[in-house]
Amino acid sequence: MRTTIFDPENWREIVATLSRNKTRTFLTAFGIFWGTFMLALLWGGAVGFQGIMSRQFAGIATNMGGVNSDMRSISYRGFNKGSSWGMTEQDIEAIRRTAPYIEQSTTLNFNHLTAVNADHSKSAGVLGVESQYNGINNPIIYEGRFLNESDVAGVRKVAVIGRNLANELFPGESPVGRDVSLGGIHFTIVGMAGQLGEASIGGRVDDSFIIPATTMRRAFNQGTTVHFFIYTAPAGHKPSENQAAIRRVLSSAHTIHPDDERAIQFMDISEMFEMVSALFMGFTLLAIFVGGSSLIAGVIGVGNIMWIIVKERTGEFGIRRAIGARPADITMQVLSESVLLTLVAGTAGICFACLVLGIADHMTAEPPYPPAGFQISFAKAVGILVSFIVLGSAAGTLPAVKAMRIKPVEAMRSK
Repeated sequence: MRTTIFDPENWREIVATLSRNKTRTFLTAFGIFWGTFMLALLWGGAVGFQGIMSRQFAGIATNMGGVNSDMRSISYRGFNKGSSWGMTEQDIEAIRRTAPYIEQSTTLNFNHLTAVNADHSKSAGVLGVESQYNGINNPIIYEGRFLNESDVAGVRKVAVIGRNLANELFPGESPVGRDVSLGGIHFTIVGMAGQLGEASIGGRVDDSFIIPATTMRRAFNQGTTVHFFIYTAPAGHKPSENQAAIRRVLSSAHTIHPDDERAIQFMDISEMFEMVSALFMGFTLLAIFVGGSSLIAGVIGVGNIMWIIVKERTGEFGIRRAIGARPADITMQVLSESVLLTLVAGTAGICFACLVLGIADHMTAEPPYPPAGFQISFAKAVGILVSFIVLGSAAGTLPAVKAMRIKPVEAMRSK
């Protein structure tokens, strides 16, 4: 007698054996199903939740840093504690010359003005920026264009309008090419923009006007004052590596104590992204641990049912040995039952997890955001299934060895 894995009779016998005790087989299969389902679901869910969190910062450079002024906290060379100071255009020029790791940068100036178009008016935030702002906080351009270097250098009275403001001030029509009054000064709208993520600098783009920083300072009497300076560091460097050079420039120009941490305020977005990445790495590892525990529980269930099957079929195996079955044939018979149960239930668990993840991805879709990513890759799904089959086979190995070692005489006596 010779049994092979490709023998149809062998597989029909395996199915018949598993069908004899439907309740036991179902409970064991459910354990396998639940293990693969939980592992795939938690693994894919971790990716999806990370995608949702990433939406909050969509469009913002992950290696962005910034600096702004605050009140002095240490009296120094005639300037009392609590006195204020402000950055200037000259400071920014010096920072750009001195700081070693600045790739893109822009000054920011803020204002809040009344915007008027015919019978429509709205109080709105106005943000003065330079052309490289587009590469640091990348807005969505729905129509027209963003500000360019010529707009900034030429101190042009042009503006990019936020989508929400455009709907209120120019209902039912395109704002591009139209004029709008900002604080009594007329600007030509060159583009309509929106914000991709939730995080913002100086207000949401959808609810703001964006104009050249040079125009902001000149048209609204802000002199050479710069309210905020943001920049990105090149690959391989962090924004914080520029802080020492920036502090030296500003401390020297404005007579600030070198140890005054409050007077010069720094921002480093990269540190926050590192914290978020570490958080989700921990969540992913936790998901894998919990899912893996469920998987191991399913594997133990496979081992248990194989032990029971071997015990129940001792007499049968003895008869098989007596009529010529080899030990390897008995071993293959037991292992085949283990593999079949694991394969069918494991595949069902992964498929159901993919269905749930697909529904979650659809329900959390929020255009224009990219999909959250509640899904598990084909490679991961196959990896889970293969791992479960290997572990399930390992769980069935000891019962298979026990079956192989049954002596025909002893088996016949126990019948």
